[in-house]
Amino acid sequence: MLMPKRVKYRKQQRGRMKGKSYRASTVDFGEFGLKALEPAWITARQIEAARRAMVRVMKRRGKVWIRIFPDKPVTRRPAETRLGGGKGNVEEWVAVVKPGRVMFEVGGVSPEIAWEALTQAAYKLPIKTKIVTREGMEE
Repeated sequence: MLMPKRVKYRKQQRGRMKGKSYRASTVDFGEFGLKALEPAWITARQIEAARRAMVRVMKRRGKVWIRIFPDKPVTRRPAETRLGGGKGNVEEWVAVVKPGRVMFEVGGVSPEIAWEALTQAAYKLPIKTKIVTREGMEE
């Protein structure tokens, strides 16, 4: 499971997910990418599930790049706990994804296999996505 080795602060505030993503908005490493169309927190489990789905379809051919990393801690209070007593413990790690972010890229396989792999990965994610190609490639 992806998570930071160490962080400066153990707990974070929730923050906002305004606007579009300007970084990582183009396919830079592979030939095909999976782009987010909605803002969301993508958990480390969802990233791993998507990665496994892609690798299974690609059958150890080609290469997968994961362009998001879960570096935001999400805390939860125990069930049936009264108010007060501070913030809960860190339960999971999430990656903050804004619309326009390329989350996964694949390369080194045929367009049909890449399309199928990214479609399977999209099923594992809680947001709408779009499959995009590298600039200059014809469909």
